[in-house]
Amino acid sequence: MIREPVVAGQFYPGRKEELENMIKYCFDHKYGPGKQIAESNEKIFGVVCPHAGYIYSGPTACHSYNAISSQNPELAIIIGPNHFGVGKNAATMIDAKWKTPLGLVEVDSDSAQEIAEKSNIVEIDNYSHSQDHSLEVQIPMLQSLLSNEFKILPIILLAQDLETARDVGNAVSEIAKKKNAIIVASSDFTHYEENSFAHLQDKALIESILDMDVKRFYQVLRERKITACGFGAIAATMIACKNLGATKGVLLSYATSGDVSGDTDSVVGYGAIKFV
Repeated sequence: MIREPVVAGQFYPGRKEELENMIKYCFDHKYGPGKQIAESNEKIFGVVCPHAGYIYSGPTACHSYNAISSQNPELAIIIGPNHFGVGKNAATMIDAKWKTPLGLVEVDSDSAQEIAEKSNIVEIDNYSHSQDHSLEVQIPMLQSLLSNEFKILPIILLAQDLETARDVGNAVSEIAKKKNAIIVASSDFTHYEENSFAHLQDKALIESILDMDVKRFYQVLRERKITACGFGAIAATMIACKNLGATKGVLLSYATSGDVSGDTDSVVGYGAIKFV
């Protein structure tokens, strides 16, 4: 099947040339990386990347993809939240290609079958992926900033509790250790708070991510009532990356929609983090 784009023309431009220009604009933006990173021997196991409209979160997202651009992963394992509440608690898909204005990207069906077997929670269910943007918005960035052919393993989470994150993270690491893979946690941070408060909230949560302390991460979420939408995806990625040998997270960039637009009354936070 072809998974047609559902937010092209909304979250990002729906035409190829306009989309390419938009990604370049994000890259060169004052909140973007500005220049291509030099090739590095540093092993990056995964990244956290936002998934809002490119005009707001694209510059921050480019930091994550710039960091991994020289690794040429053959597989991008993208984990994100299910905003619409449709389908299974955790789902992947098989026999599919995801379409964007930049072309088609194939799902690694073998890896999808394997993760459904290894996980107690992940099921194969195309319908779970039918409406959401959290995975889709990552794909044009990957297509644009990776120079090699790659496949994807999409995993969308309706359940985001610690038990689910552990199950998914452990299963993902079993897949990733056999391939040149990158894990992408698709999540925004604080939603619809005043700008300085969002910065304060997200700083506390990001500290636990940089320490790769999953228990403290959930504790901070709960105690501070932080509204990061893809918290389970972040936790699963931390667990998987730790299993693979990562020892820390590194903050590449943080900005809010208010920092970008100047409208600071009600903002959403965006963070780019790598696990090394």
